[in-house]
Amino acid sequence: MIEDKNQQRTKLSDLGEFGLIDHLTKNFKVKQKSTVKSIGDDAAVLNFENKKIVVTTDLLVEGVHFDLSYMPLKHLGYKAVIVNLSDVYAMNAKATQITVSIAVSNRFSLEALEDLYAGIETAANIYDIDVVGGDTTSSTKGLLISVTAIGEVETDDVVYRSGAKPNDLLVVTGDFGAAYMGLQILEREKEVYKVNPNNQPDLEPYSYIIERQLKPEARKDIIKLFKDLGVKPSSMIDVSDGLSSEIIHICKQSKVGCDLYEEKIPLDPQVISTCEEFNIDSTTVALNGGEDYELLFTISQDDYPKIKANPNLSVIGYVKEEKEGVHLVTRADTRIPIKAQGWKNFND
Repeated sequence: MIEDKNQQRTKLSDLGEFGLIDHLTKNFKVKQKSTVKSIGDDAAVLNFENKKIVVTTDLLVEGVHFDLSYMPLKHLGYKAVIVNLSDVYAMNAKATQITVSIAVSNRFSLEALEDLYAGIETAANIYDIDVVGGDTTSSTKGLLISVTAIGEVETDDVVYRSGAKPNDLLVVTGDFGAAYMGLQILEREKEVYKVNPNNQPDLEPYSYIIERQLKPEARKDIIKLFKDLGVKPSSMIDVSDGLSSEIIHICKQSKVGCDLYEEKIPLDPQVISTCEEFNIDSTTVALNGGEDYELLFTISQDDYPKIKANPNLSVIGYVKEEKEGVHLVTRADTRIPIKAQGWKNFND
């Protein structure tokens, strides 16, 4: 972590645990009417009346999920929130509250944590959610962030991974592979910096893919779009571990097969050119890269006219009977079985 030597540096021990929580959360305002009691008591109190509640949690560990040599702390705070909200939206739900817990070593100053929480606050404001609790503790190794997100959804609107039916269409939001290629650029520039610290990289040609890695967005807009279009997906999942893994999850949970068409996978031109620069196949990156935080879902063909003109959505495949298997149909019209080779936390 790069910290300006001339900056004020307040030791965390100067505040103590409760003082630290009070300091870091003093700017959080309550916006959701379902938040009855926020930070400041033994527990938050929420009232969702007759709705279903969705809850998801995620743990980010320094050195495994992020590298502070090129991930600014404000961006990290923002991203830690986004990865959880994405899971809430994948249930077709509205995100309403989060809790944030951190474990932090004494190499971090109060000012560093203020940057982290500024990112959390920015995400909370943009996505209209309340921060209602959390915890801080000490860590012997760097920084750990755990965010739990809570959301609400009408009983009839909740969407699971398990509802896809043969003849449904496979649809995605956005484009794929950008976050992975952004990471490749950042890793490459880190190695250059180690050799020559005076070298200033020109990252302008890679601005989109770097932003997709450092400051991803969750697809809250799509949940509103479904309502506006009168579409309820038959199944849905967020794409955090790579398109191939997520397609396999839906097919397994729904007991179906599918054909994914290579030519239909949406790719940004910056991804294509950067893949050429690194001599990597762009389809492989889109299938296995991960961290795109787009939504993958299936819809009935009857709903196709409602979505076909929408620039946010791309039909990329077709759901089949389970016995047909899960295949990539290449541009050369070859059918290749899809294997999950995306991000795995427990790789050897």
